[in-house]
Amino acid sequence: MELPRIVFATRNPGKVREIAQLLDGHFEVVGLDEIGCREDIPETAPTIEGNAVQKAEYVKRHYGVDCFADDTGLEVDALGGDPGVLTARYGGPEKDAVANMRKLLGAMEGMEDRGAQFRTVIALTSNSGTRTFEGICRGTIAAQRSGEDGFGYDPLFEPEGTGRTFAEMDAKEKNAISHRGKAVRAMVEELRSFG
Repeated sequence: MELPRIVFATRNPGKVREIAQLLDGHFEVVGLDEIGCREDIPETAPTIEGNAVQKAEYVKRHYGVDCFADDTGLEVDALGGDPGVLTARYGGPEKDAVANMRKLLGAMEGMEDRGAQFRTVIALTSNSGTRTFEGICRGTIAAQRSGEDGFGYDPLFEPEGTGRTFAEMDAKEKNAISHRGKAVRAMVEELRSFG
């Protein structure tokens, strides 16, 4: 049986793999390269939700396919919610994970309050409009990087009650508790209810 195809507005193969696992064989997930979208999609909204909607609607408008897009922010309590909407570009416009982590550790040097949360918003755009789904994972920022798996800030973020960073978990373990996992499960529930 051929699976329904849905486009994920990303070029990050790690994110495509992670989402495909979360969708658990219900959909064939393809990234932007598979539909020939090579341009940079604007992410100019002032909020995480706004960026997700902007990306999904751009792909639907220009390529005519059902699409979902996510935007994720790391919100650190002691930094007033920063880096927030600038999470991917915190260390500079190159979106370099190592530079981002280095800047975050520098900004938090000497701080006792290490509380933080990852927040993902997914925007799903189809012929029936755009809907959004949110997932939040609370945790703390570790004092140093640890672990080899994952991407982005995973080596620094310890989800509550685990004592390990996302980068020290395998994909299945991470997906069960992650912000993105929660948002995707909410989206899947809605997709299933529409058949």
